[in-house]
Amino acid sequence: TPTLFPAAGALRVSQDPGEAWVTVGGGVALGCRVLVAEPWDLLRLEWVKDVGHGVLCAIRLRPAAPTLPVPCTPRLRLAWHPPRATLSLHQARGDDAGRYLCRVTLEI
Repeated sequence: TPTLFPAAGALRVSQDPGEAWVTVGGGVALGCRVLVAEPWDLLRLEWVKDVGHGVLCAIRLRPAAPTLPVPCTPRLRLAWHPPRATLSLHQARGDDAGRYLCRVTLEI
């Protein structure tokens, strides 16, 4: 018997804000909203900068279990308040400029 996997539409991810300007020394919060149509046990959420440069921050999520902000680096924190994950950057520097992508994987 073939194994059936959830349809691609079962997992929807959206980011906000679409664009943000931050002054050097300032801070910003980037949001990632995760909607899963099917019941789930575990998701892996990763934030990457300028795709191909590796993972900035990663966390495993459970459906109804908010997490306190997890320190990823001295200036980056990641928090989960279902259905939203927030990446907070403090004390911005010039080299923080770039494209940030929230990537979510449903773990089976």
